[in-house]
Amino acid sequence: MSGERTMRDWYAPLEIYTLSSWLRVAVVVNICLLLFDYLKSDGYEYSLAGIALMITLVYSLPDGSISWRRDVSLALSGAVMLVGILSVLKEPAGFVIWMESWLIVPGAISLYWISSPHVSRWNREQMELSKIEKGLARNAEHSASYQRIGKHVILAHFAFIVLLPVIWIIDISLSPGNALGGSLGDSFTTEHYSKILGGDQFWVWMTNSLIVSIGTTIAGLALAVPAAYAFSRFKFSGRDPAMFSFLLVQMFPGIIILVPYFMVMKTLGLLNSHLGLILAYSVTALPLCVWMLKGFFDTVPRELEEAALLDGCSRFEIFAKIILPLSLPAIAVTALFSFLAAWNEFLLALTFNTSNDMYTLPVGLASMISSTGQSWGDFAAASLLVSLPVVILFILFQKFLIEGLSAGGVKG
Repeated sequence: MSGERTMRDWYAPLEIYTLSSWLRVAVVVNICLLLFDYLKSDGYEYSLAGIALMITLVYSLPDGSISWRRDVSLALSGAVMLVGILSVLKEPAGFVIWMESWLIVPGAISLYWISSPHVSRWNREQMELSKIEKGLARNAEHSASYQRIGKHVILAHFAFIVLLPVIWIIDISLSPGNALGGSLGDSFTTEHYSKILGGDQFWVWMTNSLIVSIGTTIAGLALAVPAAYAFSRFKFSGRDPAMFSFLLVQMFPGIIILVPYFMVMKTLGLLNSHLGLILAYSVTALPLCVWMLKGFFDTVPRELEEAALLDGCSRFEIFAKIILPLSLPAIAVTALFSFLAAWNEFLLALTFNTSNDMYTLPVGLASMISSTGQSWGDFAAASLLVSLPVVILFILFQKFLIEGLSAGGVKG
């Protein structure tokens, strides 16, 4: 009997352990969600009441020694769920439902688990030694699954926070008129997309951005790949100071070179030209591209080059036939970085181009929002169309991105 009592003292069902950790996470999330209540300029009564009840529930979970704690926990679980439901009934909007699910769902799970027969028997000290042993085995069997489910649920909710602005923009682009407010999904129209795709200006901006971005990618790789290989494989005077200078220039904001860039471009007659932007973007992105590629080249074994030299290959043949094929993942990452840097850049494109026919997409989108009128629906539709090529590139280069980003992590 003493052995059974000793085992029971440190045994608790998996549901109690899981609730103890899950409820603490829910408390932290609900405290963070108070910020949204503040932004909405709404009352905090329901949120504060739900947080207070949930904190009380955490410290009143059944411990197997005081039987009335189970009844208190059940009452608190129902109260937490009720507060969430009342808040939803007060404002039955989609975003409010998601927010209050951090009260409703934990309350419902707590109510279900604490009232389960297994926890009830344990709380009333009616478990024999054999039942306790089965309970320990059950804890060990399902513990990993419960932890995995909890992590995925939490990650899914935070993914929703990240996706919420995108969902909002999609809703604005598909809603009639140009209002930012309104209920999510209350109406549907494609007039904004028809207006953007049917106009000439968008395609002019798209063409300019493609020319500049592709040109920057090609020029950047043509400069960065041989430079990174030289820094990785050869020892020469000024090598270390040059690498340090590449790193140093990344510490300064790009706006400080705006005036010198403008004067140089004006002197060379490259204002309002694709070539001027390509040169400016290539030089700006070059230091980071060189650092990225050098880190990968350092991981390529030198023995491969030495064996190729013994077979009679020249240095150029080694670089073209051995190093470049092995470096495709890193080159893909660098190419994508150069493309995105040029695709999204706004300040230089605005400064160097004064003609509407030379605007790139970021500058063109900014011109759609004026002080006299805001075409938010058109702006949202154009923003999504601008983002589409980037999404396609990430999908197509996903394999290379994973390989390239992890390639420099291990020396081999």
